[in-house]
Amino acid sequence: MQTRVLSEHAGAAGPSLGTADAKGGAPPGAPAAEGAPPLDPRLTANLKFDIPSGVVVFLVALPLCLGIALASGAPLLSGIVAGIVGGLVIPLVSRAQLSVSGPAAGLAAIVLAGITQLRSFETFALAVVIGGALQFGFGLLRAGAISHFFPSSVIKGMLAAIGVLLILKQLPHAVGFDKDNFASESFKADGGNTFSMLAQATQAIEWGAFLLSAVSLAILVGWEKSRFAKISWLPAPLVAVVVAVAGNELFRAAVPSLALDQKHLVTLPTGEGQSLLSALQLPDWSAITRPEVWVLGVTLAIVASLETLLNLEAVDRIDPWRRKSPPNRELVAQGLGNMVSGFAGGLPVTSVIVRSSANVNAGARTRISAFVHGALLLLAVVFAAGLLARIPLACLAAILLATGYKLAKPKLFAEMYKLGWSQFIPFVVTIAAVVLTDLLKGIAIGLAVGVVFVLKANMSRVFDVIHEGARVTIRFNKEAYFFTQGKLVALFDRLPSNSHVVVDAQGASYVDHDVAELIRRFQKSAPQRNINVEIRGL
Repeated sequence: MQTRVLSEHAGAAGPSLGTADAKGGAPPGAPAAEGAPPLDPRLTANLKFDIPSGVVVFLVALPLCLGIALASGAPLLSGIVAGIVGGLVIPLVSRAQLSVSGPAAGLAAIVLAGITQLRSFETFALAVVIGGALQFGFGLLRAGAISHFFPSSVIKGMLAAIGVLLILKQLPHAVGFDKDNFASESFKADGGNTFSMLAQATQAIEWGAFLLSAVSLAILVGWEKSRFAKISWLPAPLVAVVVAVAGNELFRAAVPSLALDQKHLVTLPTGEGQSLLSALQLPDWSAITRPEVWVLGVTLAIVASLETLLNLEAVDRIDPWRRKSPPNRELVAQGLGNMVSGFAGGLPVTSVIVRSSANVNAGARTRISAFVHGALLLLAVVFAAGLLARIPLACLAAILLATGYKLAKPKLFAEMYKLGWSQFIPFVVTIAAVVLTDLLKGIAIGLAVGVVFVLKANMSRVFDVIHEGARVTIRFNKEAYFFTQGKLVALFDRLPSNSHVVVDAQGASYVDHDVAELIRRFQKSAPQRNINVEIRGL
Protein backbone atom coordinates (compact mmCIF):
# COMPACT_ATOMS: atom_id res chain seq x y z
CA MET A 1 0.00 0.00 0.00
CA GLN A 2 1.47 3.36 -0.99
CA THR A 3 1.67 5.80 1.89
CA ARG A 4 2.89 8.85 0.00
CA VAL A 5 2.47 9.75 -3.64
CA LEU A 6 6.10 10.71 -4.12
CA SER A 7 7.55 7.61 -2.49
CA GLU A 8 6.23 4.98 -4.86
CA HIS A 9 9.78 3.91 -5.63
CA ALA A 10 10.99 3.43 -2.08
CA GLY A 11 14.74 3.53 -1.86
CA ALA A 12 15.25 5.12 -5.29
CA ALA A 13 17.68 7.98 -5.41
CA GLY A 14 15.53 9.89 -7.83
CA PRO A 15 13.13 9.51 -10.75
CA SER A 16 14.15 6.83 -13.17
CA LEU A 17 13.36 6.17 -16.80
CA GLY A 18 13.63 2.40 -16.38
CA THR A 19 11.02 0.01 -17.65
CA ALA A 20 10.16 -1.95 -14.53
CA ASP A 21 7.85 -0.18 -12.14
CA ALA A 22 6.45 -1.90 -9.11
CA LYS A 23 3.52 0.49 -8.79
CA GLY A 24 2.94 1.96 -12.19
CA GLY A 25 3.71 -0.83 -14.62
CA ALA A 26 4.10 -4.52 -15.16
CA PRO A 27 7.09 -6.00 -13.37
CA PRO A 28 9.68 -7.92 -15.39
CA GLY A 29 8.17 -11.15 -16.60
CA ALA A 30 4.56 -10.00 -16.14
CA PRO A 31 2.15 -11.53 -18.63
CA ALA A 32 1.69 -9.47 -21.76
CA ALA A 33 -1.39 -9.17 -23.90
CA GLU A 34 -1.99 -11.81 -26.51
CA GLY A 35 0.54 -11.35 -29.31
CA ALA A 36 2.72 -8.90 -27.38
CA PRO A 37 6.40 -9.86 -27.06
CA PRO A 38 7.91 -10.26 -23.57
CA LEU A 39 8.91 -6.94 -22.01
CA ASP A 40 12.66 -6.84 -21.37
CA PRO A 41 13.38 -4.96 -18.12
CA ARG A 42 16.76 -3.69 -19.35
CA LEU A 43 16.83 -0.04 -20.40
CA THR A 44 19.15 -0.61 -23.35
CA ALA A 45 16.99 -3.44 -24.67
CA ASN A 46 14.05 -1.07 -25.22
CA LEU A 47 15.91 1.86 -26.76
CA LYS A 48 15.69 0.31 -30.23
CA PHE A 49 11.89 0.49 -29.88
CA ASP A 50 11.51 3.72 -27.92
CA ILE A 51 13.80 6.02 -29.91
CA PRO A 52 12.13 5.37 -33.31
CA SER A 53 8.72 5.62 -31.64
CA GLY A 54 9.75 8.94 -30.10
CA VAL A 55 10.67 10.19 -33.57
CA VAL A 56 7.25 9.22 -34.92
CA VAL A 57 5.44 10.88 -32.01
CA PHE A 58 7.57 14.00 -32.51
CA LEU A 59 6.56 14.20 -36.19
CA VAL A 60 2.87 13.88 -35.23
CA ALA A 61 3.17 16.22 -32.25
CA LEU A 62 4.91 19.05 -34.10
CA PRO A 63 1.98 20.24 -36.26
CA LEU A 64 -0.47 19.46 -33.43
CA CYS A 65 1.41 21.72 -30.98
CA LEU A 66 1.42 24.55 -33.52
CA GLY A 67 -2.20 23.95 -34.57
CA ILE A 68 -3.48 23.90 -30.99
CA ALA A 69 -1.67 27.14 -30.21
CA LEU A 70 -3.21 28.70 -33.32
CA ALA A 71 -6.71 27.45 -32.38
CA SER A 72 -6.22 28.77 -28.83
CA GLY A 73 -5.33 32.29 -29.96
CA ALA A 74 -1.92 31.89 -28.31
CA PRO A 75 1.62 32.51 -29.65
CA LEU A 76 2.77 29.57 -31.79
CA LEU A 77 5.88 29.20 -29.66
CA SER A 78 3.71 28.56 -26.57
CA GLY A 79 2.43 25.34 -28.15
CA ILE A 80 5.97 24.13 -28.81
CA VAL A 81 6.99 25.02 -25.24
CA ALA A 82 4.09 22.95 -23.87
CA GLY A 83 5.09 20.02 -26.08
CA ILE A 84 8.71 20.23 -24.91
CA VAL A 85 7.65 20.33 -21.26
CA GLY A 86 5.24 17.44 -21.80
CA GLY A 87 8.12 15.40 -23.21
CA LEU A 88 11.07 16.40 -21.03
CA VAL A 89 9.54 17.10 -17.62
CA ILE A 90 6.49 14.88 -17.12
CA PRO A 91 8.14 11.52 -18.00
CA LEU A 92 10.73 12.12 -15.27
CA VAL A 93 8.01 12.07 -12.60
CA SER A 94 5.19 10.09 -14.20
CA ARG A 95 5.01 6.31 -14.07
CA ALA A 96 2.74 6.07 -17.13
CA GLN A 97 4.86 4.14 -19.61
CA LEU A 98 3.11 4.92 -22.91
CA SER A 99 1.20 8.14 -22.22
CA VAL A 100 2.41 11.25 -24.06
CA SER A 101 1.66 14.73 -22.71
CA GLY A 102 1.43 18.08 -24.44
CA PRO A 103 -1.02 20.85 -25.34
CA ALA A 104 -4.54 19.46 -25.76
CA ALA A 105 -7.08 20.41 -28.40
CA GLY A 106 -9.80 19.81 -25.81
CA LEU A 107 -8.56 22.81 -23.81
CA ALA A 108 -8.38 25.17 -26.80
CA ALA A 109 -11.79 26.75 -26.14
CA ILE A 110 -10.96 27.38 -22.46
CA VAL A 111 -7.55 28.80 -23.37
CA LEU A 112 -9.01 31.10 -26.02
CA ALA A 113 -11.70 32.36 -23.63
CA GLY A 114 -9.12 32.79 -20.85
CA ILE A 115 -6.71 34.82 -22.97
CA THR A 116 -9.59 36.97 -24.22
CA GLN A 117 -10.90 37.58 -20.69
CA LEU A 118 -7.50 38.37 -19.19
CA ARG A 119 -6.44 40.41 -22.25
CA SER A 120 -2.86 39.20 -21.97
CA PHE A 121 -1.09 35.91 -22.63
CA GLU A 122 1.39 36.73 -19.85
CA THR A 123 -1.49 36.88 -17.36
CA PHE A 124 -2.89 33.65 -18.79
CA ALA A 125 0.50 31.99 -18.26
CA LEU A 126 0.19 32.87 -14.57
CA ALA A 127 -3.17 31.07 -14.46
CA VAL A 128 -1.45 28.00 -15.96
CA VAL A 129 1.11 28.08 -13.11
CA ILE A 130 -1.71 28.30 -10.55
CA GLY A 131 -3.59 25.44 -12.24
CA GLY A 132 -0.44 23.31 -12.16
CA ALA A 133 0.07 23.95 -8.45
CA LEU A 134 -3.53 22.89 -7.77
CA GLN A 135 -3.06 19.73 -9.85
CA PHE A 136 0.06 18.93 -7.85
CA GLY A 137 -2.09 19.24 -4.72
CA PHE A 138 -4.79 17.00 -6.21
CA GLY A 139 -2.18 14.30 -6.64
CA LEU A 140 -0.94 14.62 -3.07
CA LEU A 141 -4.54 14.41 -1.85
CA ARG A 142 -5.00 11.24 -3.92
CA ALA A 143 -7.80 12.60 -6.08
CA GLY A 144 -6.86 10.34 -8.99
CA ALA A 145 -9.36 7.68 -7.94
CA ILE A 146 -12.09 9.56 -9.83
CA SER A 147 -11.01 7.76 -13.01
CA HIS A 148 -12.34 4.48 -11.58
CA PHE A 149 -15.93 5.77 -11.70
CA PHE A 150 -16.13 5.67 -15.51
CA PRO A 151 -17.47 2.44 -17.05
CA SER A 152 -15.40 0.58 -19.63
CA SER A 153 -18.07 1.09 -22.31
CA VAL A 154 -17.56 4.87 -22.04
CA ILE A 155 -13.76 4.63 -22.08
CA LYS A 156 -13.88 2.33 -25.12
CA GLY A 157 -16.36 4.73 -26.73
CA MET A 158 -13.96 7.61 -26.10
CA LEU A 159 -11.11 5.75 -27.81
CA ALA A 160 -13.29 4.79 -30.77
CA ALA A 161 -14.58 8.37 -31.02
CA ILE A 162 -11.03 9.69 -31.19
CA GLY A 163 -10.41 7.18 -33.97
CA VAL A 164 -13.51 8.31 -35.87
CA LEU A 165 -12.53 11.96 -35.36
CA LEU A 166 -9.03 11.35 -36.65
CA ILE A 167 -10.41 9.76 -39.79
CA LEU A 168 -13.01 12.48 -40.40
CA LYS A 169 -10.70 15.41 -39.59
CA GLN A 170 -7.60 14.13 -41.40
CA LEU A 171 -9.20 12.98 -44.66
CA PRO A 172 -9.28 16.58 -46.03
CA HIS A 173 -5.60 17.06 -45.12
CA ALA A 174 -4.75 13.76 -46.81
CA VAL A 175 -5.96 15.23 -50.13
CA GLY A 176 -4.35 18.62 -49.57
CA PHE A 177 -7.42 20.53 -48.40
CA ASP A 178 -5.80 22.32 -45.45
CA LYS A 179 -8.46 24.95 -44.81
CA ASP A 180 -9.28 23.60 -41.33
CA ASN A 181 -6.77 23.63 -38.46
CA PHE A 182 -4.60 20.48 -38.56
CA ALA A 183 -5.10 20.04 -34.80
CA SER A 184 -8.86 20.56 -34.79
CA GLU A 185 -10.97 18.03 -32.90
CA SER A 186 -14.16 20.08 -33.02
CA PHE A 187 -17.19 19.16 -35.13
CA LYS A 188 -17.43 22.82 -36.08
CA ALA A 189 -14.98 23.94 -38.75
CA ASP A 190 -14.04 27.14 -40.49
CA GLY A 191 -17.16 28.05 -42.46
CA GLY A 192 -19.05 24.85 -41.74
CA ASN A 193 -18.62 21.53 -39.95
CA THR A 194 -16.65 18.33 -40.33
CA PHE A 195 -19.00 16.85 -42.93
CA SER A 196 -19.14 20.02 -45.02
CA MET A 197 -15.34 20.13 -44.96
CA LEU A 198 -15.26 16.59 -46.33
CA ALA A 199 -17.62 17.62 -49.12
CA GLN A 200 -15.50 20.68 -49.94
CA ALA A 201 -12.33 18.57 -49.92
CA THR A 202 -13.64 16.38 -52.75
CA GLN A 203 -13.90 19.52 -54.90
CA ALA A 204 -10.44 20.88 -54.07
CA ILE A 205 -8.04 17.94 -54.24
CA GLU A 206 -4.32 18.67 -54.47
CA TRP A 207 -3.15 15.70 -56.49
CA GLY A 208 0.38 15.91 -55.16
CA ALA A 209 -0.90 15.64 -51.59
CA PHE A 210 -3.25 12.83 -52.57
CA LEU A 211 -0.43 10.81 -54.12
CA LEU A 212 1.90 11.35 -51.15
CA SER A 213 -0.78 10.37 -48.61
CA ALA A 214 -1.74 7.31 -50.70
CA VAL A 215 1.88 6.16 -50.84
CA SER A 216 2.26 6.82 -47.09
CA LEU A 217 -0.86 4.76 -46.32
CA ALA A 218 0.38 1.95 -48.55
CA ILE A 219 3.65 1.90 -46.59
CA LEU A 220 1.82 1.93 -43.24
CA VAL A 221 -0.55 -0.87 -44.23
CA GLY A 222 1.96 -3.05 -46.05
CA TRP A 223 4.86 -2.62 -43.65
CA GLU A 224 3.52 -5.01 -40.99
CA LYS A 225 3.13 -7.77 -43.57
CA SER A 226 6.57 -7.27 -45.10
CA ARG A 227 9.92 -8.60 -43.99
CA PHE A 228 10.91 -5.06 -42.99
CA ALA A 229 8.59 -5.30 -39.99
CA LYS A 230 11.31 -7.32 -38.25
CA ILE A 231 13.53 -4.22 -38.16
CA SER A 232 12.48 -2.92 -34.73
CA TRP A 233 14.38 0.37 -34.98
CA LEU A 234 12.68 1.37 -38.25
CA PRO A 235 8.93 1.98 -37.76
CA ALA A 236 6.67 2.35 -40.76
CA PRO A 237 5.54 5.94 -39.96
CA LEU A 238 9.16 7.15 -40.04
CA VAL A 239 9.69 5.49 -43.41
CA ALA A 240 6.47 7.09 -44.68
CA VAL A 241 7.69 10.56 -43.67
CA VAL A 242 11.07 10.11 -45.37
CA VAL A 243 9.43 8.81 -48.55
CA ALA A 244 6.88 11.67 -48.56
CA VAL A 245 9.57 14.35 -48.13
CA ALA A 246 11.65 12.77 -50.90
CA GLY A 247 8.55 12.46 -53.08
CA ASN A 248 7.67 16.13 -52.75
CA GLU A 249 11.25 17.12 -53.55
CA LEU A 250 11.03 14.90 -56.64
CA PHE A 251 7.82 16.68 -57.62
CA ARG A 252 9.60 20.03 -57.31
CA ALA A 253 12.33 18.89 -59.67
CA ALA A 254 10.39 16.83 -62.20
CA VAL A 255 6.65 17.67 -61.95
CA PRO A 256 6.27 21.21 -60.46
CA SER A 257 2.48 21.09 -60.87
CA LEU A 258 2.31 18.34 -58.25
CA ALA A 259 4.73 19.95 -55.78
CA LEU A 260 3.21 21.19 -52.51
CA ASP A 261 3.83 24.77 -51.44
CA GLN A 262 4.46 25.87 -47.85
CA LYS A 263 0.81 26.08 -46.80
CA HIS A 264 0.62 22.30 -47.24
CA LEU A 265 3.81 21.67 -45.24
CA VAL A 266 4.76 21.85 -41.57
CA THR A 267 5.40 25.40 -40.37
CA LEU A 268 7.70 26.22 -37.44
CA PRO A 269 8.52 29.46 -35.62
CA THR A 270 11.88 30.64 -36.94
CA GLY A 271 14.77 31.97 -34.88
CA GLU A 272 17.72 30.73 -32.89
CA GLY A 273 18.96 30.89 -29.33
CA GLN A 274 18.47 34.34 -27.85
CA SER A 275 15.82 35.42 -30.37
CA LEU A 276 13.61 32.48 -29.41
CA LEU A 277 14.12 33.12 -25.69
CA SER A 278 13.12 36.74 -26.14
CA ALA A 279 9.96 35.62 -27.94
CA LEU A 280 8.72 33.73 -24.86
CA GLN A 281 5.87 35.49 -23.05
CA LEU A 282 6.49 34.78 -19.35
CA PRO A 283 3.93 35.04 -16.51
CA ASP A 284 2.87 38.46 -15.27
CA TRP A 285 3.20 38.06 -11.50
CA SER A 286 1.67 41.47 -10.83
CA ALA A 287 -1.74 39.90 -11.63
CA ILE A 288 -1.48 37.33 -8.80
CA THR A 289 -4.20 39.09 -6.76
CA ARG A 290 -6.78 39.24 -9.57
CA PRO A 291 -9.74 36.92 -8.76
CA GLU A 292 -10.38 36.03 -12.40
CA VAL A 293 -6.83 34.66 -12.70
CA TRP A 294 -7.49 32.27 -9.81
CA VAL A 295 -10.89 31.25 -11.19
CA LEU A 296 -9.26 30.39 -14.52
CA GLY A 297 -6.47 28.54 -12.71
CA VAL A 298 -9.01 26.39 -10.85
CA THR A 299 -10.90 25.73 -14.09
CA LEU A 300 -7.73 24.64 -15.89
CA ALA A 301 -6.72 22.40 -12.97
CA ILE A 302 -10.07 20.57 -12.87
CA VAL A 303 -10.55 20.17 -16.63
CA ALA A 304 -6.92 19.23 -17.33
CA SER A 305 -6.92 16.71 -14.46
CA LEU A 306 -10.13 15.05 -15.64
CA GLU A 307 -8.94 14.88 -19.25
CA THR A 308 -5.58 13.45 -18.15
CA LEU A 309 -7.15 10.76 -15.96
CA LEU A 310 -9.55 9.67 -18.69
CA ASN A 311 -6.79 9.56 -21.29
CA LEU A 312 -4.54 7.67 -18.88
CA GLU A 313 -7.22 5.03 -18.37
CA ALA A 314 -7.69 4.78 -22.14
CA VAL A 315 -3.96 4.40 -22.86
CA ASP A 316 -3.65 1.68 -20.22
CA ARG A 317 -6.35 -0.24 -22.10
CA ILE A 318 -4.31 -0.28 -25.33
CA ASP A 319 -1.00 -1.00 -23.61
CA PRO A 320 0.10 -4.41 -24.99
CA TRP A 321 1.56 -5.30 -21.57
CA ARG A 322 -1.55 -4.35 -19.58
CA ARG A 323 0.38 -2.07 -17.24
CA LYS A 324 -1.52 0.14 -14.81
CA SER A 325 -0.46 3.77 -14.45
CA PRO A 326 -0.82 5.26 -10.94
CA PRO A 327 -3.30 8.17 -11.35
CA ASN A 328 -2.21 10.11 -8.26
CA ARG A 329 1.39 10.05 -9.39
CA GLU A 330 0.24 11.24 -12.81
CA LEU A 331 -1.58 14.22 -11.31
CA VAL A 332 1.62 15.17 -9.46
CA ALA A 333 3.59 14.89 -12.72
CA GLN A 334 1.02 16.86 -14.70
CA GLY A 335 0.88 19.55 -12.02
CA LEU A 336 4.65 19.93 -12.10
CA GLY A 337 4.55 20.02 -15.90
CA ASN A 338 1.92 22.75 -15.98
CA MET A 339 3.85 24.84 -13.47
CA VAL A 340 6.99 24.59 -15.62
CA SER A 341 5.02 25.24 -18.83
CA GLY A 342 3.38 28.32 -17.32
CA PHE A 343 6.72 29.60 -15.99
CA ALA A 344 8.19 29.23 -19.51
CA GLY A 345 5.25 30.87 -21.29
CA GLY A 346 3.65 27.66 -22.57
CA LEU A 347 0.09 26.36 -22.92
CA PRO A 348 -1.43 24.01 -20.32
CA VAL A 349 -0.55 20.35 -20.83
CA THR A 350 -2.47 17.11 -20.33
CA SER A 351 -2.06 13.49 -21.32
CA VAL A 352 -3.17 13.46 -24.96
CA ILE A 353 -4.76 10.44 -26.58
CA VAL A 354 -3.81 11.07 -30.23
CA ARG A 355 -0.07 11.28 -29.56
CA SER A 356 -0.29 8.45 -27.01
CA SER A 357 -2.09 6.22 -29.52
CA ALA A 358 0.52 7.02 -32.16
CA ASN A 359 3.16 6.14 -29.58
CA VAL A 360 1.59 2.72 -28.93
CA ASN A 361 1.10 2.01 -32.62
CA ALA A 362 4.73 2.93 -33.36
CA GLY A 363 5.88 0.19 -30.99
CA ALA A 364 6.98 2.16 -27.91
CA ARG A 365 7.69 0.18 -24.75
CA THR A 366 8.57 2.74 -22.08
CA ARG A 367 8.23 6.45 -21.35
CA ILE A 368 11.63 7.07 -22.92
CA SER A 369 9.78 7.48 -26.21
CA ALA A 370 7.88 10.46 -24.76
CA PHE A 371 11.17 11.89 -23.51
CA VAL A 372 12.72 11.48 -26.98
CA HIS A 373 9.78 13.29 -28.57
CA GLY A 374 10.25 16.23 -26.19
CA ALA A 375 13.98 16.41 -26.84
CA LEU A 376 13.40 16.41 -30.60
CA LEU A 377 10.84 19.22 -30.30
CA LEU A 378 13.46 21.29 -28.48
CA LEU A 379 16.18 20.54 -31.02
CA ALA A 380 13.82 21.11 -33.93
CA VAL A 381 12.69 24.56 -32.91
CA VAL A 382 16.29 25.66 -32.29
CA PHE A 383 18.23 23.97 -35.08
CA ALA A 384 16.04 22.27 -37.69
CA ALA A 385 13.10 24.52 -38.52
CA GLY A 386 14.04 24.67 -42.19
CA LEU A 387 14.43 20.91 -42.58
CA LEU A 388 11.15 20.06 -40.85
CA ALA A 389 9.32 22.62 -42.96
CA ARG A 390 9.68 20.16 -45.85
CA ILE A 391 7.34 17.56 -44.27
CA PRO A 392 3.95 17.36 -46.07
CA LEU A 393 0.88 17.57 -43.84
CA ALA A 394 -0.70 14.94 -46.10
CA CYS A 395 1.85 12.37 -44.89
CA LEU A 396 1.20 13.17 -41.24
CA ALA A 397 -2.53 12.95 -41.97
CA ALA A 398 -1.96 9.44 -43.35
CA ILE A 399 -0.21 8.43 -40.11
CA LEU A 400 -3.17 9.72 -38.08
CA LEU A 401 -5.63 7.99 -40.41
CA ALA A 402 -3.91 4.67 -39.72
CA THR A 403 -3.95 5.41 -35.99
CA GLY A 404 -7.64 6.30 -36.17
CA TYR A 405 -8.51 3.04 -37.91
CA LYS A 406 -6.74 1.02 -35.20
CA LEU A 407 -8.74 2.85 -32.53
CA ALA A 408 -12.10 2.41 -34.27
CA LYS A 409 -11.86 -0.97 -35.98
CA PRO A 410 -15.19 -2.53 -37.05
CA LYS A 411 -14.23 -5.53 -34.92
CA LEU A 412 -14.53 -3.36 -31.79
CA PHE A 413 -18.12 -2.42 -32.67
CA ALA A 414 -18.99 -6.09 -33.21
CA GLU A 415 -17.45 -7.04 -29.85
CA MET A 416 -19.39 -4.32 -28.00
CA TYR A 417 -22.63 -5.37 -29.72
CA LYS A 418 -22.16 -8.94 -28.51
CA LEU A 419 -21.91 -7.69 -24.92
CA GLY A 420 -25.53 -6.49 -25.01
CA TRP A 421 -27.42 -3.22 -25.14
CA SER A 422 -26.25 -2.10 -21.70
CA GLN A 423 -22.70 -1.93 -23.08
CA PHE A 424 -23.34 -1.16 -26.74
CA ILE A 425 -25.66 1.84 -26.35
CA PRO A 426 -23.42 3.84 -23.95
CA PHE A 427 -20.50 2.97 -26.25
CA VAL A 428 -22.23 4.27 -29.39
CA VAL A 429 -23.71 7.32 -27.63
CA THR A 430 -20.26 8.26 -26.32
CA ILE A 431 -18.82 8.06 -29.83
CA ALA A 432 -21.56 10.23 -31.32
CA ALA A 433 -21.41 12.75 -28.47
CA VAL A 434 -17.62 13.12 -28.57
CA VAL A 435 -17.62 13.54 -32.35
CA LEU A 436 -20.45 16.10 -32.34
CA THR A 437 -19.40 18.08 -29.23
CA ASP A 438 -16.02 17.64 -27.55
CA LEU A 439 -14.16 15.12 -25.43
CA LEU A 440 -15.39 16.06 -21.95
CA LYS A 441 -18.99 16.80 -22.97
CA GLY A 442 -19.16 13.58 -24.94
CA ILE A 443 -17.86 11.53 -22.02
CA ALA A 444 -20.36 13.22 -19.69
CA ILE A 445 -23.22 12.31 -22.04
CA GLY A 446 -21.96 8.74 -22.39
CA LEU A 447 -21.61 8.45 -18.63
CA ALA A 448 -25.18 9.70 -18.13
CA VAL A 449 -26.48 7.03 -20.52
CA GLY A 450 -24.38 4.41 -18.75
CA VAL A 451 -25.86 5.45 -15.41
CA VAL A 452 -29.36 5.00 -16.85
CA PHE A 453 -28.54 1.38 -17.66
CA VAL A 454 -27.04 0.90 -14.19
CA LEU A 455 -30.23 2.25 -12.63
CA LYS A 456 -32.32 0.03 -14.87
CA ALA A 457 -30.29 -3.01 -13.81
CA ASN A 458 -30.64 -2.07 -10.15
CA MET A 459 -34.40 -1.62 -10.53
CA SER A 460 -34.91 -5.04 -12.05
CA ARG A 461 -35.87 -7.93 -9.75
CA VAL A 462 -35.55 -5.78 -6.62
CA PHE A 463 -38.45 -7.81 -5.23
CA ASP A 464 -40.57 -10.82 -6.13
CA VAL A 465 -44.32 -11.07 -5.60
CA ILE A 466 -45.67 -14.47 -4.51
CA HIS A 467 -49.45 -15.09 -4.47
CA GLU A 468 -50.75 -17.91 -2.23
CA GLY A 469 -54.53 -17.58 -2.11
CA ALA A 470 -55.41 -14.58 0.07
CA ARG A 471 -51.78 -14.27 1.14
CA VAL A 472 -49.35 -12.08 -0.88
CA THR A 473 -45.62 -12.05 -0.10
CA ILE A 474 -43.40 -9.22 -1.35
CA ARG A 475 -39.88 -10.53 -0.94
CA PHE A 476 -36.90 -8.14 -1.46
CA ASN A 477 -33.91 -9.73 -3.23
CA LYS A 478 -31.36 -6.93 -3.06
CA GLU A 479 -30.80 -3.31 -2.12
CA ALA A 480 -33.86 -1.09 -2.47
CA TYR A 481 -33.01 2.49 -3.40
CA PHE A 482 -35.33 5.48 -3.70
CA PHE A 483 -35.97 4.88 -7.41
CA THR A 484 -37.79 1.65 -6.45
CA GLN A 485 -40.72 3.68 -5.07
CA GLY A 486 -42.58 3.90 -8.40
CA LYS A 487 -42.82 0.13 -8.81
CA LEU A 488 -43.85 -0.32 -5.16
CA VAL A 489 -46.62 2.27 -5.38
CA ALA A 490 -48.00 0.57 -8.51
CA LEU A 491 -47.84 -2.82 -6.78
CA PHE A 492 -49.59 -1.59 -3.62
CA ASP A 493 -52.41 -0.12 -5.73
CA ARG A 494 -52.97 -3.50 -7.45
CA LEU A 495 -53.08 -5.58 -4.26
CA PRO A 496 -56.52 -7.17 -3.74
CA SER A 497 -58.72 -6.17 -0.82
CA ASN A 498 -59.35 -8.63 2.00
CA SER A 499 -55.84 -10.04 1.78
CA HIS A 500 -52.85 -10.63 4.05
CA VAL A 501 -49.64 -9.00 2.74
CA VAL A 502 -46.17 -9.91 3.98
CA VAL A 503 -43.40 -7.42 3.17
CA ASP A 504 -40.21 -9.44 3.68
CA ALA A 505 -37.11 -7.18 3.61
CA GLN A 506 -34.76 -9.71 5.20
CA GLY A 507 -33.08 -10.40 1.86
CA ALA A 508 -32.12 -6.74 1.31
CA SER A 509 -28.82 -5.55 2.76
CA TYR A 510 -30.00 -1.96 2.39
CA VAL A 511 -33.43 -0.31 2.21
CA ASP A 512 -33.54 3.41 1.46
CA HIS A 513 -35.28 5.63 4.01
CA ASP A 514 -37.84 6.79 1.41
CA VAL A 515 -38.74 3.18 0.55
CA ALA A 516 -39.10 2.26 4.24
CA GLU A 517 -41.38 5.26 4.82
CA LEU A 518 -43.49 4.28 1.79
CA ILE A 519 -43.96 0.75 3.19
CA ARG A 520 -44.94 2.08 6.63
CA ARG A 521 -47.45 4.52 5.12
CA PHE A 522 -48.99 1.65 3.18
CA GLN A 523 -49.20 -0.39 6.39
CA LYS A 524 -51.14 2.44 8.05
CA SER A 525 -53.55 3.00 5.14
CA ALA A 526 -54.06 -0.69 4.21
CA PRO A 527 -56.84 -1.37 6.79
CA GLN A 528 -59.11 0.94 4.78
CA ARG A 529 -59.09 -1.80 2.09
CA ASN A 530 -59.26 -4.57 4.69
CA ILE A 531 -55.63 -5.51 4.01
CA ASN A 532 -53.50 -6.76 6.87
CA VAL A 533 -49.78 -5.89 6.43
CA GLU A 534 -46.99 -7.82 8.13
CA ILE A 535 -43.44 -6.39 7.89
CA ARG A 536 -40.32 -8.49 8.38
CA GLY A 537 -36.70 -7.36 8.59
CA LEU A 538 -37.28 -3.66 8.05
